Amino acid sequence: MTQRTVSDVLVERLTAWGVERVFGYAGDGIDGVLGALRRAGRPEFVQARHEETAAFMAVGHAKYTGGVGVCLSTQGPGAVHLLNGLYDAKLDGKPVVAIVGQQVSTVLGSAYQQEIDLVRLFGDVCAQFVQQAHTPQQVPMLLDRAFRTAVAARGPTCVILPHDVQGAPAPDPAAHEHGVLVTSPGLRPARVIPFEEDLRAAAELLGAGRRVAILVGQGGAGAADEIAELAERLGAGVAASLLGKPVLDEGLPFHTGVLGHLGTTASTELMRGCDTLLLVGTNDPWTEFYPRPGQARAVQIDIDGRRLGVRYPVEVPLLGDARPTLRALLDLLPAATDRSWQRRVTAWTREWHELAAARAAAPAEPMNPQHVIRSLSARLPHDAQVSVDVGSVVYWYARHLRLPPGVPAHLSSTLASMGSALPYGLAAKLARPDRPVIALAGDGAMQMNGLAELVTVAARRHDWADPRFVVCVLNNRDLAEVSWEQREMEGEPRFDASQRLPDVPYARWAELLGLRGVRVSGPAELDAAWDAALSADGPFVIDAVVDPATPLLPPLQDLEKVRPMYAGLAAEDTDLARRAAAYLRRERAGEGFDDPN
Repeated sequence: MTQRTVSDVLVERLTAWGVERVFGYAGDGIDGVLGALRRAGRPEFVQARHEETAAFMAVGHAKYTGGVGVCLSTQGPGAVHLLNGLYDAKLDGKPVVAIVGQQVSTVLGSAYQQEIDLVRLFGDVCAQFVQQAHTPQQVPMLLDRAFRTAVAARGPTCVILPHDVQGAPAPDPAAHEHGVLVTSPGLRPARVIPFEEDLRAAAELLGAGRRVAILVGQGGAGAADEIAELAERLGAGVAASLLGKPVLDEGLPFHTGVLGHLGTTASTELMRGCDTLLLVGTNDPWTEFYPRPGQARAVQIDIDGRRLGVRYPVEVPLLGDARPTLRALLDLLPAATDRSWQRRVTAWTREWHELAAARAAAPAEPMNPQHVIRSLSARLPHDAQVSVDVGSVVYWYARHLRLPPGVPAHLSSTLASMGSALPYGLAAKLARPDRPVIALAGDGAMQMNGLAELVTVAARRHDWADPRFVVCVLNNRDLAEVSWEQREMEGEPRFDASQRLPDVPYARWAELLGLRGVRVSGPAELDAAWDAALSADGPFVIDAVVDPATPLLPPLQDLEKVRPMYAGLAAEDTDLARRAAAYLRRERAGEGFDDPN
């Protein structure tokens, strides 16, 4: 009979913490842990194609399930590869525990093969907790602290296990001696509500507002009913951060959509016109789209006190969970009698929807990417799970995709790292194999790691009760978001050597893997492609060939802010640039702005 080792204890502790799967990639530095996972049979080990995507999967697991994501890697290069995904967890505030192997203790400090100072390496990204085990007795305690800290601090933590510690005999769980700490797993969530006097001060401030705006972030999840009721009570308008987009039904007439550079004209009007601002669970960085400092009196609700007052001057900060705090505020607020402000907000929202529809319907060569995403809205299953990559696709998702109530959608928002859509989608699918997944990606992200993780999709597809896993690739052969940033922010022409991408046959790649796919090169083919993908009996890739000349126009920008964009386009002197300039003039005309020419 095999003697129980520290690795067996670790695996048992993962199970005690409710971990269902561990995302990772094998290496000799974690052979002890892999052996224990094999012996135990649970948690499930999910093999990614790369440690970076394993970490993204762990973040995705945390986002879609609300639990703790766990990733596992060997020492050296494997550990380095985890960093990007762990920073994604840190910046979006999601609990992830990284378990990382290390060379045997006796060689540490000798410049041994694959030896890296891992405590220092993870010292920033896992600043809340990173520790290396030196004895078997430490491991249960370190793991308990890592999980407890990840949940309490809403971020990544790391436990480093030298190879000799992994294989050491399991410590006595009933040890009772000096210097040995015996800890326990588990952490129950608590309900946090502000003090009564702070709630009354917030209610007084909000009740005195004549033009109230509410900005909702991911911290408002689970409080959709309270947010909608509060908006009705105050006669307010509601905008969402990018992470807050799935929180509240965007079909509500006073919901102006996403705020910011990639947001809507209605949300910009809302913030420009309000005299009172309520921030609910948001840390949205696009502060130039907030009201001007001093324009609006503000209340902020957040469970993390470190975020109160850091994006806008706040008179009444409320430390608490969104739902019970909003419910307590509702009990103190009378209904507003003047609805003129909300009628203005509703009109702005209606005008935005008309403008967005016109933009999506504009002709393009060969196809308008806005139309590709907008055409999904009416077909999106009510039980879907959506993952979105970083790039121009985020603009079209933010502005054009209408999420049914209760449909989760996630992306790497604050870190804004390309390559999240496929690993996020896999994490969502593994957590809920009975629900369809739709992953939206650009061709840059797809070439970065999506093609590799499509291999994982093919390998896991037989495990899913609902076989649908739809990947839509916006194929414009360009790193479009950066191309527009070169024009908009620098006044520079697009740099072809850095921006041009190879034309990859994504649908044919799917077919090589035993999946289905279709290349769509015109709007007449699009409806049939979405219908085929969403009714398929397995994963399906839509290779949507779209126009790189479609502008990523920030909402309601004055001439001085967009003049560099025109200068950059003029300097390019290509058919694509001339077509882009024509699109840009037409879109600005739709917003009521003059053409600089």
